[in-house]
Amino acid sequence: MTEIAVSVPATKPRRRRISQKRLFRRLLPWLVIAALFLIWQVLVDGFHIESFVLPSPSAIFAAGWQWHGPILESAWQTFVETTIGFCFAILFGLAAGIAIGSSSLIYDGFYPALVGFNTIPKVAVVPILIIWFGVGAIPAIITAFLLSFFPILINVATGIATVEPELQDVLRALGASKWQMIRKVGLPRAMPYFFASLKVAITVAFVGSIIAETVGSNAGIGNFMLVASSRFEVPLAFAALLVTGAMGIGMYAIAGAIEARMTGWATRGGMDITTRS
Repeated sequence: MTEIAVSVPATKPRRRRISQKRLFRRLLPWLVIAALFLIWQVLVDGFHIESFVLPSPSAIFAAGWQWHGPILESAWQTFVETTIGFCFAILFGLAAGIAIGSSSLIYDGFYPALVGFNTIPKVAVVPILIIWFGVGAIPAIITAFLLSFFPILINVATGIATVEPELQDVLRALGASKWQMIRKVGLPRAMPYFFASLKVAITVAFVGSIIAETVGSNAGIGNFMLVASSRFEVPLAFAALLVTGAMGIGMYAIAGAIEARMTGWATRGGMDITTRS
């Protein structure tokens, strides 16, 4: 006797619970941030910590509002530098990752050198970049590129290199060329790795540009924080830090949304996890 599966639509209470859970998950990060700021404010007020040691969130927000014009101008400079360096890292990291991951010979030959280069502190490279290119935006762009390039390259190369040998043998037997195997199998296999690396790369790209601005630049958030710290305007320096964190969170959220859109089939099996409870 053949059994027939009947799908029963979710009841209204169940749909309401799912909707509430989705809303809670969306609000949870903001609730956590608000709680952290509240605890911070209470500790500073309770222990009477001086503003030049650790300013309270209220003092930080007041300083940020007072100097919002220069802060936003510096933040825009840092954002442009970081975005340019990050875009170059995507282009070169994706191309190099495909080249290294598609050949075991290239992988074995270049991987140790790439790991060795990545272990070099980029702050030590910034003075050399300033000697070569002068003070300005170019060292910040290059530093952002150097920091975000390696995660993209390694993840793409790993995604392509981990294609099953059995699958490659089947494709060769069917007459597929090396490029067809990369395009039809390797690249789709590497996409979850690639989009996951973007979320890591964009955050370290901001770190790179700010380091370069701190060492040798007359603009940007890094230079702004350096000037504020030299004047002992610690709340203003913290306000610039919060703006930098907000930019990083925004870029991370954009990368996460693109990842969910492009690779939802790999990360969630094409389903919203909130519908499984």
